[in-house]
Amino acid sequence: MNNRKYIRTNRQITSPEVRLIDEDAKQIGVLSISEAFEMARSTGLDLVEIAPMAKPPVVKLIEFSKFKYQEAKKAKTEKKGIKGGDTKELQLSPFIGARDYDTRVKRAKEFLSTGNKVKISIKFQGRQMQHPEFGNQLLDKFKKDIQEVGIIDTPPKMMGKRLMTSFRPVKNLKLKNNGKTE
Repeated sequence: MNNRKYIRTNRQITSPEVRLIDEDAKQIGVLSISEAFEMARSTGLDLVEIAPMAKPPVVKLIEFSKFKYQEAKKAKTEKKGIKGGDTKELQLSPFIGARDYDTRVKRAKEFLSTGNKVKISIKFQGRQMQHPEFGNQLLDKFKKDIQEVGIIDTPPKMMGKRLMTSFRPVKNLKLKNNGKTE
């Protein structure tokens, strides 16, 4: 089954009347198809059927290659929006060493700068459960260290023996793809 949408252009449009829109998305009005063809020919553009099911069908004056490019770009951004990035998980303990902590912060910054969410999990063992404030202090420090690239997505909460939270990338951050900034 073919998922491609067939788009009628110029002489393929068979409706006697069409609603015409110009290149700047301004409505020109309802015209006969011959008037619309004449207008397209005089401007050197194509007639592209945008909404074939409308009464009368909506056509746009635009170069067909430009229209196809815009549609592909729109589909790509919609697809990107659906994905929303992966979620990466980093595990810490309330009494983590300084070097290990620095490594986790560095990894979290890498993940966030590439558009991924980061889930932080602080695992308590044995008597550590009596002092959850150590985990909260660690999370506050972590939040402060990555504030330029990420903000809290879900507030911290205890789930069994783990203190969990997640961070999402800052909106105005330029995302890195394979080490290149866009």
